[in-house]
Amino acid sequence: MITRKSKREIEMMHAAGKLLANCHKEIAKMIQPGITTKEIDQFVEKFLAKHGATPEQKGYNGYEYATCASINDEICHGFPRDEKLVDGDIVTIDMVVNLNGGLADSAWTYVVGESDEKTDKLLEVTKTALYKGIEQAVAGNRIGDIGHAIQQFAEGEGFSVVRDFTGHGIGRTIHEDPHIPHYGLPGKGPRLKEGMVVTIEPMINEGDWKSKMDSNGWTARTVDGGRSAQFEHTIVITEEGPMILTDQDEAVN
Repeated sequence: MITRKSKREIEMMHAAGKLLANCHKEIAKMIQPGITTKEIDQFVEKFLAKHGATPEQKGYNGYEYATCASINDEICHGFPRDEKLVDGDIVTIDMVVNLNGGLADSAWTYVVGESDEKTDKLLEVTKTALYKGIEQAVAGNRIGDIGHAIQQFAEGEGFSVVRDFTGHGIGRTIHEDPHIPHYGLPGKGPRLKEGMVVTIEPMINEGDWKSKMDSNGWTARTVDGGRSAQFEHTIVITEEGPMILTDQDEAVN
C-alpha cells in the first residue's frame, strides 16, 4: 500500500536527511588510498551516535553493518571490510539514517585518489541520471516517467541501467511501496501524489546491466566485471515539485 506522509513525518525525515547529507560530506573528506570501508563504516556509526541517530539498516534482515560499501564491479550491498582502497577505485557508500523515528536514505559514489576520463564520465552520467529522474517526480506524473528519463539518458550515453534493484517508498520502514524502477515507459505505473516520499537511486553499469549474487547472499555485482556507480536521494512529492530531503548542498556542517 502506498502511503502519503504528514507534514510532521516529512519534517522528521528531512531532519534525518540533513544529518545523512552531512555524514556523506564527512566521508568525502576521508576517501583516499589506504583507507578501508570497515573504517568508514565505524566512522558512520560513531558520527550518527554523536548526533543522536542510528543506522537503520544495521540489523535489517540480519544485515550486520551501518553502511553498504560497494567497490568497483559491486552494484550494491557490499559488506564493509578490511581491504584497503587503492588509487583509481570507485566505492559507493549507502546508508539509512534513523533520527528520532524519521528515516532518510542516500548513496554516493566516490573516486579513490586520482580519477580518469572514463571514471569521470561514469560518475557524471550516473549523477545526472539521478537528477533527470528527480525532475520527473512531480504530482500527476507516473512512476514510469522517472525510470524512462533515467534510462533514455544513461543508455544514450553508452551505459546500462540495472533492473534487479529499484528505488522505493520510505517512511516508518526502510522499504515501502511503491517500487521505483530506473527504466520503463512514460505514462505507466502508479501516479505520483503530493506527500509521497520515495528514493530514486539509479545504478548505472559500464557494461551489461545484469547482476549476479555473491555467496554472502547480499552483495550484487556485474556479470561482466564492469564497474557500477550509484547516486541516491530521498525525495518528497510536493505541490511545488520534488523536494530533496538528502541534499548535500543544503546540509550545513
